[in-house]
Amino acid sequence: MKIGDLAARTGVAPRLLRYYEQVGILHPVRSSNGYRAYGEPAVERVLQIRELLDVGLTTDMIREVLPCLGAEPKPRECPPAKDLDGLRSQLVNIEKRIDVLQRNRQAIKEFLRAWEGADTTA
Repeated sequence: MKIGDLAARTGVAPRLLRYYEQVGILHPVRSSNGYRAYGEPAVERVLQIRELLDVGLTTDMIREVLPCLGAEPKPRECPPAKDLDGLRSQLVNIEKRIDVLQRNRQAIKEFLRAWEGADTTA
């Protein structure tokens, strides 16, 4: 598929897809006419990149961890332990965000239960 098709399927602008290619986290093949061509796995890869960015990873971090993620990780391409301090810090931040989200979810559930159980006809 062409870059416009990938953009439409993922909701990510073509310019951003080209940036992902530039920083080495998305790897299209070039067709004989020079157009970028993406296989079906690129859709899932772009969505995965967006999710990693959404939880706070930088593109540099994503470039390091992408080979280690997915159905067929490539352990030899995983970063050595000395490069993982930033990821460990990011994991702590993600866990804090999860805690906040869980507390907020519980508060909303309790509010809805109370509201739905209240007599609103009076």
